[in-house]
Amino acid sequence: MHTLLVAANPDPRSLTHYVLGRLEAALLPGSVEIADLSQEGFDPRFTPAVGSADAEPSMRAIAREAGVGIATLYRHFPTRQSLVDAVYQDQVARLTTGARELLGQLAPAAVMRRWMDLFGEWIATKNGMLDTLLAMIESGEIAHAQTRSELLAAITTILDAGRTAGDLRSDVTAEDIAASLIGIFTVAPQPEQEAKANRLLNLLMDGLRPAARPA
Repeated sequence: MHTLLVAANPDPRSLTHYVLGRLEAALLPGSVEIADLSQEGFDPRFTPAVGSADAEPSMRAIAREAGVGIATLYRHFPTRQSLVDAVYQDQVARLTTGARELLGQLAPAAVMRRWMDLFGEWIATKNGMLDTLLAMIESGEIAHAQTRSELLAAITTILDAGRTAGDLRSDVTAEDIAASLIGIFTVAPQPEQEAKANRLLNLLMDGLRPAARPA
């Protein structure tokens, strides 16, 4: 029987959150036992900075924070590169398909604001795997240029819908928004400065709305 330990509210931007999601999806219903962390020897005081940009966490640290055995983690992700690639591709898919899905639920301006949050989560998740990610881009294992094109296309989809609906400016490009978002999350990295990032994102959204027409 598989035992899946549940970490206490893992940050949705962390590698831990991603690992738990993948393992929950992979293990068959009925084979998952929700266990008390204390009974499994998990020390709740152990809180490695999985989302930290200063140093990448080890696979053992990721497994321990997620509350799973290192063997379970390696069974699903044989190498650190395979974990990083899976996280990266999953996040890109959330951003690209998420734009279309959200447009079926919300007004374009609201979709743009929500997409900005998703982009911020993507940036924050990358912090915990930045060295490995850069090495994989350098070696060609990850096609960074293709990812950039896909993300710009997602932004363009939202902008086009916003122009048609009249709730987003018509003179803004996807490159403008991408550059603005990178700037915001550089000066206000998450989760440390989430409140500041949200304020700046809201200011950016104010600038994306068409000016009110004179009566």
